[in-house]
Amino acid sequence: MKLQALQAVEGALHSKKRVGRGTSSGNGKTAGRGTKGQNSRTGGGVRLGFEGGQTPLFKRLPKRGFTNFFRVEFSIINVMDLNSYAEGTVITPELLLKDGKIKSVGNGIKVLGKGSLNVKLTVQAHKFSSSAKAIIEAAGGTIEVI
Repeated sequence: MKLQALQAVEGALHSKKRVGRGTSSGNGKTAGRGTKGQNSRTGGGVRLGFEGGQTPLFKRLPKRGFTNFFRVEFSIINVMDLNSYAEGTVITPELLLKDGKIKSVGNGIKVLGKGSLNVKLTVQAHKFSSSAKAIIEAAGGTIEVI
């Protein structure tokens, strides 16, 4: 089966209703919109969440929490993800980005200690968890805070 050979099942497609094409069509003159009023006009209708002037639900509900503007969001990587590199490699944020291990450097990179490390590496990152430090140093590698 080829994509260009696909066809809709018999009876699945309906022709569009053509409104405003004369009174004998059954949908002429007002085109099925009724007479007068907001919804009969072009561009008529109300915005999403409008409740006829009553205070809308999203305004009636209480507010919760806050946004910390000083929060620093790190890109994270686990030590088990570093096993794919050769012995003695210097792991930099640019290398991780190039290899697709992280999506962006952002505000920095934090190495976490999930998994195990079997190769001796020099890892350069902005932050390390204590377990990640222990795992990297136990494998004979070194850490460098940048």
